[in-house]
Amino acid sequence: MKEIRDILEDKNLPIAIAENINLVYKDSGTVTTKMRSPLLYDFSNRKKHPYSEFPDGLYITKISEKGDSTSIQGDYAISYSKTNIAEIKGDVSVVNYTKKYQLKTSQLYWDQKLHYFFSEKKFTLITPTDSLYGTGFESSENLSNWHIKNNSGNLQVSD
Repeated sequence: MKEIRDILEDKNLPIAIAENINLVYKDSGTVTTKMRSPLLYDFSNRKKHPYSEFPDGLYITKISEKGDSTSIQGDYAISYSKTNIAEIKGDVSVVNYTKKYQLKTSQLYWDQKLHYFFSEKKFTLITPTDSLYGTGFESSENLSNWHIKNNSGNLQVSD
């Protein structure tokens, strides 16, 4: 088996390929994450930087303890196992259904350990009352506590 894994690694081939995946992750019997993807390449056989690649995109729903949900989708994704950082590219959209926030961008990094998003690309953040535009965005995984760089748009504030 080791010899086969080494051959696959040398030729830059995945150790496994999965089609039409539908993953449900539970913690203590409660569903916390759902993920769907048409195609997954598993490169966990890489010694230095194991990763999973989703060349045809993915759709993830994160469900909090309170029942709030946030969805993340993109046309392409790569997730690195050692760092738990994922890069999502293409038509990227993050939606917090409770707050009714939506983030749209072409590239987003997701630190899955810290539950944190960041991007240096152009973005649009749509809230129930505002639409903000800019280049550079950081926020918690549920799109609260955000930090916007180089922004424009109208923002309503209360006294």
